[in-house]
Amino acid sequence: MHLVFFLEEASARAFLQELLPRMLPAVVTPTYVVFQGKQDLEKQLSRKLRGWQRPNSRFVVLRDRDAGDCRVIKVRLQNLAKEAGRPEALIRIACRELESWYLGDLKAVEMAFGVSGIAREQRNKKFRAPDGLGNPEQELLRMVPSYQQISGSRAMGKVMSLEGNSSHSFNAFINGLTRILESEGVTP
Repeated sequence: MHLVFFLEEASARAFLQELLPRMLPAVVTPTYVVFQGKQDLEKQLSRKLRGWQRPNSRFVVLRDRDAGDCRVIKVRLQNLAKEAGRPEALIRIACRELESWYLGDLKAVEMAFGVSGIAREQRNKKFRAPDGLGNPEQELLRMVPSYQQISGSRAMGKVMSLEGNSSHSFNAFINGLTRILESEGVTP
């Protein structure tokens, strides 16, 4: 089975390349198609989905919410997938951005960046629901001034737990992948 990820940016690929091997069985081959931002993703998504020729492929579209409305963005992406004849594509929105997912597992932030004292902040209200933070990347930079998007995403992908994250959108992403695998008779 082929699991094809359509991603808005290279940092998402760096993260998933490290995270997914811990989740996906060997019979699943991931492929990453990276766009040059959300506008490029939305502009090319239908064409890329329609033109995909590899048999036994399932599709996942991952896009940051940024300042937009999650529901509106998801419906727009679902419509693009339907237009392409791929209504089964899994659409997931990182609310607000990928860094929200990282802030949902502050223990992993400690491990990834070799800092201490951050994990205890998970009890603070803003980190119990990091999807609601206005600027997650800035919040992460406050904790880890050396954070860089691609190398930081790679580091987080290596250590982030697949369970217990306080980011609702991360959990929805993991649950969606699990459902795809189960529907294909593959156990994660």
